Amino acid sequence: MATPRQEKMREFLREIAAQFFQREAGTRSLITVTDATISPDFKRATIYITTIPTSEEERAVDFAKRKRTELREYIAKNGKMRTLPVFEIKLDEGERNRQKIDDLSKEG
Repeated sequence: MATPRQEKMREFLREIAAQFFQREAGTRSLITVTDATISPDFKRATIYITTIPTSEEERAVDFAKRKRTELREYIAKNGKMRTLPVFEIKLDEGERNRQKIDDLSKEG
């Protein structure tokens, strides 16, 4: 279970990563930050994203992974953190599965 400090940091990272990707992403796809996690020692963080259209998922994840260094710099500049975590970017599989279920339920 996450501590209140971890929850606060998780929400901060989710919001600031969303701002960063909104600013940096091109016009080919919309990158949405759906969640973030942070390790108990605050040294590692994972940013979860989804994309629209889903056909651009692989390209968007590759783009986001290439931008990790710039994301750290953006957070260092815009956030007050003693140490910056190392970031990992992952596709939010849970959100994608939820969208598929929603689509299937609309068809049926």
